[in-house]
Amino acid sequence: MIFQYDASQEKCPLPLVNLRLLLKKMQSNDVCIIKISDNGSIEDIPKLLIKLGYEYHLNFIDDDVVELTIHNNRVD
Repeated sequence: MIFQYDASQEKCPLPLVNLRLLLKKMQSNDVCIIKISDNGSIEDIPKLLIKLGYEYHLNFIDDDVVELTIHNNRVD
């Protein structure tokens, strides 16, 4: 399944909190695409993903928006 979340208009910590909820819903081989623009989120979300063991790809959409594609390859 592919989850999409546009948090580009939201400020930290809302994107981080909502992403945590999405990550709990994800099953093996699911993907989550999140768009963020808040500097706090851009700094904190990759740290969280690394800590939790998720693979992700970061893509700069424009000067203000970053898109992260998160892969759930974890085995729980």
